[in-house]
Amino acid sequence: MPTVTLTVNGQQVTREVESRRLLVQLLREDLRLTGTHVGCDTSQCGCCTVLMNGDAVKSCTVLAVQAEGADVVSIEGIGTPDLLHPVQQAFHEKHGLQCGFCTPGMVMSSLDLLQKNPAPTEQDVRHWLEGNLCRCTGYHNIVESVLHAAQKMRAP
Repeated sequence: MPTVTLTVNGQQVTREVESRRLLVQLLREDLRLTGTHVGCDTSQCGCCTVLMNGDAVKSCTVLAVQAEGADVVSIEGIGTPDLLHPVQQAFHEKHGLQCGFCTPGMVMSSLDLLQKNPAPTEQDVRHWLEGNLCRCTGYHNIVESVLHAAQKMRAP
């Protein structure tokens, strides 16, 4: 079996993996980082979104061996229960979640957007999150959460 070495949430890890093993499986099953969710198995929902080398990727579409040498950040790597990341805090403050299943993917996609565009418009946010599905909300509070996070992250 091939061996893959990557950095996950700041920690270097090395694992033997089957060639067909997905990054989401490595994260959830091997590393026990269960905040990354699997919602559809077809890359349609975005629940498995993580940052890989600074860009949002759907980890159900990436083979673990493709992450060789990569820097991967999952939802567990951006904040703590005592000190939430500003995007997580904004989702809490603006009620951008209901059941919470899609939230990790929404937060990670939003973080990617805000790293690339610190002052997005409502339309920018809606367009960016098109690949993330939520079955509970009408997206209004999610968009408001991202805009609120953008404002907080720009503030001095």
